[in-house]
Formats: sequence, structure tokens, C-alpha cells
Amino acid sequence: MRLSEVVRLKIIHVGSLSTGKDSQATILLMINRVGKENCRFVMADTGNEDAAVFAHVAYLEATLGIKVDILKADFSERISNKRMFIARDQRNGRKDGKRIRWSNKAKRRALAVLYPSGIPFLDLCMWKGRFPSRRAQFCTTELKTMLMVEYQMALMDQGFGVISWQGIRRNESENRKNAKLFEKVGRQLRIFRPIILWTAQQTVDYCHSQGTEVNPLYSAGFDRVGCMPCHNCGKKEISNVALRRPAEIERLAKWEWLVGQASKRGGATFFANPHRDDDAGKKGIYQMVQWAKTTHGGKQMNLLQETDSAACSSSFGLCDKA
Repeated sequence: MRLSEVVRLKIIHVGSLSTGKDSQATILLMINRVGKENCRFVMADTGNEDAAVFAHVAYLEATLGIKVDILKADFSERISNKRMFIARDQRNGRKDGKRIRWSNKAKRRALAVLYPSGIPFLDLCMWKGRFPSRRAQFCTTELKTMLMVEYQMALMDQGFGVISWQGIRRNESENRKNAKLFEKVGRQLRIFRPIILWTAQQTVDYCHSQGTEVNPLYSAGFDRVGCMPCHNCGKKEISNVALRRPAEIERLAKWEWLVGQASKRGGATFFANPHRDDDAGKKGIYQMVQWAKTTHGGKQMNLLQETDSAACSSSFGLCDKA
């Protein structure tokens, strides 16, 4: 099926941008194949991104002559509703099956902090009373996917046919190994994944071949960009954030306190049991940073760890290019 086969409708091509190498390569392909005048470029602001992400958005807008629409979730109404629910809950301290009810102490603690901050990721977690995890990745759904769907539905309501370009590669993860190149979702919506068979290095090389630089976070040793950090990251990424972005660790410590206060149980950790070797998931962000600096299941310090925060440590040959 050709890209243009959306029945008798004017087509709008929508590209989702995270400022990562894959999404950047995808929007470059969009521009080259259909012309930027037929494209819309969209980014979801989760409130958990590094400043380099927004700097790279500005760089791509200036370099490519495009406009990126920034989407941002608002949890004000849901937080207000939760405040009312907590205040009215009369089943204090009891259990309904396995569900723990709000005690008076927990109520007072939660109501003292449960106000919208304007930071989507933080507000979502305070509303939920927990952080996302590998098994409950509600951040992606609430802060990105739903916003993108609403954006595309608004275009379809205006009578457009939409082709959603997605920067997904099959060798990224087990969950994506069977991703399709092209999908028909409905009369007005198609999904196209043009780099589905590419390698990570191919996406970087293609971005350079089109006269654009990739996000500078890659040169700082981050293999993926966007959330700083992602709750799915491992030891290397945690220690790299602590080395190069120590202010982000302090921010997460404050968020852990706020989300914990808004939780029934009075505690929450950003990394929700991502490891099985040392029970690290029950500890706060500062303990996780210390654990990330160790080897052998957390039993000894890693003496070979990078110590120069200004050094290039790219996985994609960017140090040689510099």
C-alpha cells in the first residue's frame, strides 16, 4: 500500500520528535519524501527532560526551517478530584480486600502537598501516588501517546487524512521485534515506520548525511535521550546522570519526597524495584546512585568508571567526529 492511499482526503504527515537519533532520522526522511509543507512535527513535554532536549528542538527548527508543536499534559482537574476523594473518604485505616484505605494521618500528609505543580511527570506521579515502573509504564501512555492521539484526531476531525511517521526499529527491544512497516488504523489514519530495519548507527549516520548534528547528550554518554533519567535505565545510565547532571539527582530526591507524601503508604522511589540482585528498588535515589557505582551485585566499587564529566563518551563514533 502506498503512503498516499488515504481515500480522497488531503494528507497531513505527522512526525513525533523526541530529539533522539531515531525520531530525528524519521523527520528528515519525512521532509525529503513529502516536503515539509505537508508535515506537522510534534513533541510531548513530559517535564522530565534535560535542557539539551529543548535546545536541540530549537536547533532543528532553525536548521530545517520547521515548527515543532509542543504538547503538554495537564493534571489539574484530576488532582483536584483526588483531593476531594481523599477528604471525603470515611473508611479510614481499614482494608477492603487488599486495598489499603486512607488514615487520617495519610490524609493530612497528602492534602498538604497535593497541588498541581505544572510539571506533567511530577503531577502524574502525585496523582497516582507512585512512580512508573517496567510493569506499569503509565508515563508513556499519559504523557506522550494520549497527547499524540488527541493531536492526530483533531486533524482528522478537520477532515484530513493522517499518516503518522514513527521512529521505531525492530532491533531496539524484544517488544518491537515484530513491529510492522505500515499499518492501516482506520479510514483516515495510517502508521508508517520507515527506519524499522535500520541499526542505531545507521540513524546517526543518516542524520549527519543530511547536514544535521544529533543531540549532544549522545556525546555525554547517554545512549537514549528524552527523560532524564528514564525509570528503565540501568547502572551505567544512573551513574552517568549523577556524574554529568547532579542537579537532576537532587530534583528526583525532591520528587520522591513529594510523591511519597501524596501516597497512602507515605513513601515512593523513582526506581521501582528495577533490579533483583540487591533489593535496590526499596531505596531512594541517593542510595541508587551509590549502588550504580558498584560492580558484582553492589559488593565493590567500580574503579574503572568514567570520572571526567567533560569527556566525550559516545557509543556512536561522535568523539572521533568531534
